[in-house]
Amino acid sequence: MNSRRLQKRSVLLVLYLVFAVLPVYWMINMSFKTNVEILAGFSLWPREFTLAHYRTIFTDVSWYSGYINSLIYVAINSVISLAVALPAAYAFSRYSFLGDKHVFFWLLTNRMTPPAVFLLPFFQLYTTLGMMDTHIAVALAHLLFNVPLAVWILEGFMSGIPREIDETAYIDGYTFPRFFLTIFIPLIKAGVGVAAFFCFMFSWVELLMARTLTSVNAKPIVAVMTRTVSASGMDWGVLAAAGVLTIIPGAIVIWFVRHYIAKGFAMGRV
Repeated sequence: MNSRRLQKRSVLLVLYLVFAVLPVYWMINMSFKTNVEILAGFSLWPREFTLAHYRTIFTDVSWYSGYINSLIYVAINSVISLAVALPAAYAFSRYSFLGDKHVFFWLLTNRMTPPAVFLLPFFQLYTTLGMMDTHIAVALAHLLFNVPLAVWILEGFMSGIPREIDETAYIDGYTFPRFFLTIFIPLIKAGVGVAAFFCFMFSWVELLMARTLTSVNAKPIVAVMTRTVSASGMDWGVLAAAGVLTIIPGAIVIWFVRHYIAKGFAMGRV
């Protein structure tokens, strides 16, 4: 009986893995095909293997600059989000003040609100200040959504740390900055890793604000990928190659924070 259950679970797991990996494999498969072969019919692997699509991306400045622009504003956003969210989450975790629950709920409502709601205010503000088409403009706009998420995640981790640790550090003569940086943050490093991962991923894949607030100098890869649509049709091969390269930064981030993510899902609020 137990062996049958194990076999059923194994079959379901294999089916799930095939279902999850198939789109990624198919995109990689398409990236090495010519557009003629892609449109000609169904094939499990490239019959006419080509690297022309990747060559286009790495030699066309408008393509590879899109990846550079995305990495710049995503990195800026992740650093600022954590720098703001850490002390804010500590305040929500350790102190009670007038309206604390309402402020915490208001932060979460910002994460629930569609980006299109805030698009016009950001556009008018950045146009007035001359910040349009800059990396910092997109990074600051994404703070509206990433800071509430990071605060919510980190507050769950911080609430699991006993308050006695804070009191003991103060008795031992630690200043708050020294205690916070050398003792408290190492205790919640799993939460910091999870928060950094989600901030990176949400900023990396966001399209509406990144596309509207940029035009040339800071245009991200998600916006550049729309160039594959033209009067002659869709350039499927280049689009697939760009999609494969877009997955790589996220995979690298997951690799570096993989241990923290596992602990985060087990211990935190995620």
